[in-house]
Amino acid sequence: MIDIKFDASGTEPAVSDTNVDVIVLGAGPAGLTAGIYAGRALLKTLIIEEKAVGGEAASTDRIENYPGFPDGISGYELTERMKAQAEKFGAQILISHTKSVALTDETKSVTTDSGVFTAKAVIIATGSSPKQINIPGEAEFKGKGVSYCATCDAPFFAGQDIAVIGAGNSGIQESIFLLNQVKSIKIVEFLPHMTAEKILQERIKKHNNVTFYLNSMLSAINGTQTVSSITIEQRETHKKEDLAVSGVFIYVGLDPNTTLFSDSIQLDENGFIIVDDYLTTSIPGVFAAGDVRKKILRQVTTAISDGALAAFSVQHYIHK
Repeated sequence: MIDIKFDASGTEPAVSDTNVDVIVLGAGPAGLTAGIYAGRALLKTLIIEEKAVGGEAASTDRIENYPGFPDGISGYELTERMKAQAEKFGAQILISHTKSVALTDETKSVTTDSGVFTAKAVIIATGSSPKQINIPGEAEFKGKGVSYCATCDAPFFAGQDIAVIGAGNSGIQESIFLLNQVKSIKIVEFLPHMTAEKILQERIKKHNNVTFYLNSMLSAINGTQTVSSITIEQRETHKKEDLAVSGVFIYVGLDPNTTLFSDSIQLDENGFIIVDDYLTTSIPGVFAAGDVRKKILRQVTTAISDGALAAFSVQHYIHK
């Protein structure tokens, strides 16, 4: 087992054993599951997480399509259970910023703010981050009315009119959550129709304080100190319209967290890691799991299956 101690300040963990069997980069569902399986295989396992355990899944208010929870479960609770299970089987978790990686040699190296760690194999499970639209006002008002996380920021907009950009699963699901606190929602969707699951579409349509602006694009976010309105453009007529809102929640897709690997690992045209059937990347001994890899479905269920398979592949790679 890796010995994690605290430094003199009592806050920053330090890992005394810097050489392990496998390093897992990322503590979302994929990374935590990899930790569970690697730990059960008696591999010395270190999970390094950049921000907070659970990843994007932890900020999801309700997960309803994860098997075994017919009434749903909060993303935070689900990932906390995964964390406890990974630790039970010996995986250690270190919260630290990863500065660089060296993956091409037989011994892999990961340099963090907490030191340099080496391993026989690495599993990349760094996930994805909410995609930005890069329109006027988006960066300026981030944290001042612009948000990418309803669970995090919904209380700031209690009783107010807001906009949600994107009518896919995330946009509609988070809109349903936001309706518990906000006064009304204007949903702006680039396509002429919603792309969310039918059950979510039916639920959102039952609310009379939701207005849909389909086949429309967000062109600007306006305000002075904070957001006061958005400008949308109808795609067919190019007619522009200002809508008064005090908050904008953006759900227009994901960008993979692959900046660290862009010079060493083969990526697709969108920056996702390309793997084979065993989740092996273009570098032997380096595997990828979860939302960071090229795949057609990104859900918690597919992330955990990736984590299990990646750990299984690592076990065979090391023993081979």
